[in-house]
Amino acid sequence: MIFDFFGVLTFNMVEVISFFEDRERLARGTFLRAWADPRGQELFRQLELGRITQTDWNNGFAHLIGVASDDLMARYLHDAFPAHQVLKVARQARAAGIRTAVLSNSLGREPYDPYAGFDLHGTFDEVVFSAEHGVRKPDPAIFRLVLGKLGVPAERCLFVDDSEDNLAAAQRLGITPLLALDEKVAAARLRKVLGLPEL
Repeated sequence: MIFDFFGVLTFNMVEVISFFEDRERLARGTFLRAWADPRGQELFRQLELGRITQTDWNNGFAHLIGVASDDLMARYLHDAFPAHQVLKVARQARAAGIRTAVLSNSLGREPYDPYAGFDLHGTFDEVVFSAEHGVRKPDPAIFRLVLGKLGVPAERCLFVDDSEDNLAAAQRLGITPLLALDEKVAAARLRKVLGLPEL
């Protein structure tokens, strides 16, 4: 079983972005418009591939949305708290003998580390950050990389993500997709699919 990080193992990212905009006194939709802008898309892509630093992203994206660049990533992800119910299912699945992995289009680890406090390496069998491999979702190569690390064929694997594009890419390889937009709903669906009891 492969889990996305942002929006699956954390709070819903739409809410995280809304809270960020409110704190920064930005009009709702400002962040997503910048994200959809070709310049914003390229900043995220380059960061996720490890070709620019988080500080580079801070400077570039701050310019697009009109805010100060200091620690922008930390300010943006301030409310990306752990999705405890989904993490509980991941631990339960691993305890039941199911191989588990995290696959994240990573947003850098310096100066702000969004993965700190999650103990991903202690909770999952494998952890794959896109920047460490120079490939990102939805590229099929990164799914094949994770499958190889888990040692399971695509047909025996479940992928949990909040992006339909990423889920479609995984499904084309034979991986079973599961859309996760709500922590409680996702946890319940996973338990049902995996035959795990309610804790």
